[in-house]
Amino acid sequence: MARKKKKGNNFKLLTLFLFLGTCLGDYGIGVGIGDGGAWVGGGGKQQTNAAYSALQSWKTAITEDPSGVLKTWVGEDVCSYKGIFCSGSSVTAIDLNKANLKGTIVKDLSLLSDLTILHLNSNRFSGPIPDSFRALESLQELDLSNNRFSGSFPQATIYIPNLIYLDLRFNSFTGSVPENLFNKQLDAILLNNNQFTGEIPRNLGYSSASVINLANNKLSGEIPTSFGISGSRLKEVLLLNNQLTGCIPESVGVFSEIEVFDVSFNSLMGHVPDTISCLSEIEVLNFAHNKFSGDLPDLVCSLRNLINLTVAFNFFSGFSSECSRASAGFDFTGNCIPGVGYQRPRPDCSVIAGGALSCLRIPAQPLTCAAILGLKVTSSP
Repeated sequence: MARKKKKGNNFKLLTLFLFLGTCLGDYGIGVGIGDGGAWVGGGGKQQTNAAYSALQSWKTAITEDPSGVLKTWVGEDVCSYKGIFCSGSSVTAIDLNKANLKGTIVKDLSLLSDLTILHLNSNRFSGPIPDSFRALESLQELDLSNNRFSGSFPQATIYIPNLIYLDLRFNSFTGSVPENLFNKQLDAILLNNNQFTGEIPRNLGYSSASVINLANNKLSGEIPTSFGISGSRLKEVLLLNNQLTGCIPESVGVFSEIEVFDVSFNSLMGHVPDTISCLSEIEVLNFAHNKFSGDLPDLVCSLRNLINLTVAFNFFSGFSSECSRASAGFDFTGNCIPGVGYQRPRPDCSVIAGGALSCLRIPAQPLTCAAILGLKVTSSP
């Protein structure tokens, strides 16, 4: 009789707890009954279950897996999945680089609230980036390069609060590059080899990034005059192979830490600003395949760290004695420089492209670097 009474009490308790579980289910309450009586449990597995749900949802959206990565995505122990890395029971990183997966990205990945790294380069993912990605508050590195993503710039990435590295290279994104991207505290902005159009946002020069790569797109208009105005810590600026026109801003000289500056294969015109000589750390300077004219400033060729200077296929009419002494790593072919080999035919030089273009010019002598914007004055090299 006592045993039956115990079972009856357990049944009553379980009925009560099931009622509580129904009311509090959103808070991860668990209920059960065993030899020791009925129990109520907390939501200790709630986060793990969310990760399992997110990854299984993503698994169904991946249509080709030639390397068999997803064969390990079985069971609730998501930390044992190939490419998934955990801290404790929390998924903190996903690294599926070069897995050759084909499919789409699902919005459920936003359930991975502790995710700090998402690396998916060199796969065959396509479609847009879900707007739900803005909920990934812990995400710091997002690498979606070398895939088949399309659509407009993924605005959700701008609203990921702790993101510091954004790599969208080698995809098929279209439309304009948003201005607020350059207001975000990023270390690297890599957007090259897409199909972005329109002008470069005016606030480019205010970016906190050390690397900005906008190469191989369809960007037009002029290089923003804000370029360099903040005296930022930029190390590399790659604007090559676009449709840029106009002059190089004099403010470029404020980038005292820049090491690589490449604007080749555009339609830039006018003279090369003397403030280029303020780039004391510059190693690679590429102006090739534009419409620059005039003399190449002596100060440019005397930069102490310059390893590679390419001005090929422009309309330069001369260069200084300092430039004439340059040899290895300096390419002057395809210009209009008298007495130098491999230049344009004389008829091509009779009408200099952009010769009437008037660019803002600060007198070269005496040139005090950074003074042009009222910043700390340093002597030119």
